[in-house]
Amino acid sequence: MSTFWSIWIIVITLITIAGCTWLLFANRKVEVREDLKEGEAPKTGHVYDGIEEYDNPLPGWWFKMFVGTVIFGIGYLILYPGLGSYAGVLGWTQVGQWQEEVAEAEAKYAPVYAQYADMPVEELIANPDAMKMSRRLFNNNCSVCHGSDGRGSYGFPNLADSDWLYGGSADNIKTSITQGRKGMMPAWGAVIGEEGVDQVAEYVFKLSGREHDEAKANVGAQTYATYCAACHGAEGKGVAAMGAPNLTDGVWLYGGSPSLVRHSIRNGRNGNMPAQADKLKAEKIHLLTAYVYNLSKNQ
Repeated sequence: MSTFWSIWIIVITLITIAGCTWLLFANRKVEVREDLKEGEAPKTGHVYDGIEEYDNPLPGWWFKMFVGTVIFGIGYLILYPGLGSYAGVLGWTQVGQWQEEVAEAEAKYAPVYAQYADMPVEELIANPDAMKMSRRLFNNNCSVCHGSDGRGSYGFPNLADSDWLYGGSADNIKTSITQGRKGMMPAWGAVIGEEGVDQVAEYVFKLSGREHDEAKANVGAQTYATYCAACHGAEGKGVAAMGAPNLTDGVWLYGGSPSLVRHSIRNGRNGNMPAQADKLKAEKIHLLTAYVYNLSKNQ
């Protein structure tokens, strides 16, 4: 939080405390009314379902509790605000506390992860303790997209099969986790028109051995060679270096129904695997690599 917003919040808080204090003391006194009979309590004039509200001051103990909260609020603001760059008299901020806790955790657990840092992936897979740790890392960092079993979902790759957009070697997997991946399928609808989308889709169905319209597929093959082969290859087997999927198998990241395939061709796709290098240390990424690599080996 910037200094400006820190000061802004402090000023608003002080105004609120001042307003509450004024309201508390302004209602402390009760106006003496000569029209009341002796022993008759003053009333506010508010009536709720036949019940009248008395105009009495707060009880002394209640008033003192409110005063105590005002004093506590001012003292807390001076000693312990933790508002961005203004740390108060005690020098505490929530960011500073978080950093201290992270540093403490790193000092405690770094040796645990370090013992696996130099072990090859193949050895880590055979180590039950390492796999337990890597599974926890996966559940905490990867399962929200790829699922707790690693089998993915719509738009998120299945990590438990043998189909890899960028290659399934341990080095390729580590690169994907460390640097992230950005896959972009251009939208071709405006270029080839709806008829062209339908024809290319039929050709893709033919490539994957599915039922298709042969006449449309033959025309779509020419369009495919012009616009699609550069990424997916002349035979449709994909190019791992570009992350272009293999169109000849039965694996479909965004669904393989005719409508979804046409949607991909017409509107394109834009996938993003966030880089984990800024979030996770190399030792943790190494363990994650072993876990993901092992998922595909146990399919």
